[in-house]
Amino acid sequence: MPPRPEHPDSAPVPPFPGQTPASSGAAPQASPVLDDGTYTQLREPRNDGRIALDGQWHQISPKYVVSQTVQNAIFVAVVLIAAAAVHLFAEQWWGWIAAGAIVLITAITQIVLPRQARALGYMLRDDDLVFRKGILWQRMVAVPYGRMQLVDITHGPMDRAFGIAKLKMITAAATTGVEIPGLSQAAAESLRDTLIEVAETRRTGL
Repeated sequence: MPPRPEHPDSAPVPPFPGQTPASSGAAPQASPVLDDGTYTQLREPRNDGRIALDGQWHQISPKYVVSQTVQNAIFVAVVLIAAAAVHLFAEQWWGWIAAGAIVLITAITQIVLPRQARALGYMLRDDDLVFRKGILWQRMVAVPYGRMQLVDITHGPMDRAFGIAKLKMITAAATTGVEIPGLSQAAAESLRDTLIEVAETRRTGL
């Protein structure tokens, strides 16, 4: 005897388009665009003191390093021009000393920039977003979804030229604010929409 078909009312109801699992307490689904054109391996400390979390790390775009490199080069050029102007018009040589110190600091910053960029990552968990940066001095911040008050996207002229943006999350406590630089424009917009939707859901208790 063939099995009796189930009543239509007993069949599972498919989720609505665009619905996130935040209402059930699960982590929001990450869009594939978050990993499009980003670094593929998060740089971790060499020792065994790393913090293990259950989730997937998302990284930033390598274009962030290119953008920062161009900005550093422009800054160094301006500093050298200013030092030359002081020496030429004011006949003061101390400008070269100040310019040399600034160029040295900028060069050191540029050397460690790629390592710092590969150490940047964020993770969407069940109740919060975790952001981490740094290798020697590693910082990890967890921002609860329900406490997010503002999610903002900013990008300067150089960022727009390379198609990247910075996403900023503001909470009631200023110390837990997070800025994620070097996101592609599509990734920043997708992450912003996801965080706003999940934050509204958590605040309303659904």
